[in-house]
Amino acid sequence: MEWVEGLNQSMNYIEEHLTDEIDYEQLGRIAGCSTYHFQRMFTYMAGVPLAEYIRRRKMSLAAVDIQGGEEKIIDIAEKYGYQSPTAFNRAFQSIHGIAPSAVKGEGVPVKSYPPLTFKIIVKGAEEMNYRIETKDAFRIIGVSAPLDRDIEKNFAVVPNLWQKAVADGTIQKLAGMMNTPPMGLLGVSACNDEEQWKYFIAVSSTREVDEFEEYLVPASTWAIFPGSGTNQSIQELEQRIVTEWLPTSGYEYANAPDIEVYLNPDPQNAQYEVWIPVMKRESI
Repeated sequence: MEWVEGLNQSMNYIEEHLTDEIDYEQLGRIAGCSTYHFQRMFTYMAGVPLAEYIRRRKMSLAAVDIQGGEEKIIDIAEKYGYQSPTAFNRAFQSIHGIAPSAVKGEGVPVKSYPPLTFKIIVKGAEEMNYRIETKDAFRIIGVSAPLDRDIEKNFAVVPNLWQKAVADGTIQKLAGMMNTPPMGLLGVSACNDEEQWKYFIAVSSTREVDEFEEYLVPASTWAIFPGSGTNQSIQELEQRIVTEWLPTSGYEYANAPDIEVYLNPDPQNAQYEVWIPVMKRESI
């Protein structure tokens, strides 16, 4: 399946299930990737988290239903999956800026968010350096935090874990324990669909240390992109990988963690690599 075709089929699935429960894992299956990678990919390409896009679509249709005047607001709320009128009112006001009851009046402005359609646009962007490497499984040790399967809810989790690791000396301890490649401080998003999602701050090591958690990164093929700069720079690189490199690369996401490898400790002028697990895209 073509990469963009899979994304557009997943958008069709959303439209067909806006009054049902939308299965994030099914969206990933349709697009040919994990739930986590689908959400990451969607956010970078659409500019909004998946949950926010779904909320906008539901509230766009809810406004039309309210304007139609044939259904009670409480029934419309339940139609779009809100068992609590308070939760529906909150969601509606977050999108339209007014209460649902106010929409019944004539001349009241509301917002409309049409369904998304993806397509590839070739543009003359700056070059991207990368290499493809196949690596055996390797063990990491470190600290972790659980992640929600709705990645919109995780925005504060990762920064908080880094702040705590710096403050309590964890970073310094881990740095002294790395002894196998990749030689750097690792940020590992271990988010396959069969296990509890976790984010690790870790190093690759063979040492046995009771105070830290261990995780085995599976054997995989990696697309590795070097970069430098601040935390914002690494986010910009990850966005370019998804929106510029991946669609035309001949690769798609594989079922392995995303890894950020920090090669030096200076947060304002970091040298890093972004590791994306990939496999050759099957042609039809």
